[in-house]
Amino acid sequence: MRTTDGQRGPEIWIRGPVAAPEPAPGPGPYGSVAASAATPRRFSWLATHGGAGTSTLATVYGGHDCGRDWPGPDAPVSVLLVARTHATGLESALRALEVFRRGQAPPGLDLDAVVLVADAPGRLPRPLVQRVRLIESVIDVYRVPWVTSWRLGDLSGAPPRATEPLSRLTGASTRRAR
Repeated sequence: MRTTDGQRGPEIWIRGPVAAPEPAPGPGPYGSVAASAATPRRFSWLATHGGAGTSTLATVYGGHDCGRDWPGPDAPVSVLLVARTHATGLESALRALEVFRRGQAPPGLDLDAVVLVADAPGRLPRPLVQRVRLIESVIDVYRVPWVTSWRLGDLSGAPPRATEPLSRLTGASTRRAR
């Protein structure tokens, strides 16, 4: 017998689609009734240093731009740390991860991932790649490549194809023309 969603039994006796059980109403992660599974999760973009790109990411992918401040009471509790891929940015990301690891972040925040935004076009030098790997060893990392149009202030296009996993995480539309 196989176990599926806590139920045991021979699935061969089930014909046709089987509806998933309805979630029990009650408090969700934000203190209200749980949201539908189809509702995209909202995030707070939290910069680990100045110029990390939280405003751009919040505009392109949606969510709340916290800048360098902790999310306020009305902001989503799911946090995406943002840093550039230069040495200072990666070190600041590691320091921010340490704050969460030690439990020194404000209570109730949920650190979901780190988003690394390219600081220049092209490949990273080996020492920076090693720092990225260190970050990836402790948390999910989403990479955002260099986007020239963003540098010029044009945020109207779809997110870059290379960021499809980040688009899925945030529920951002990838259908806009680029």
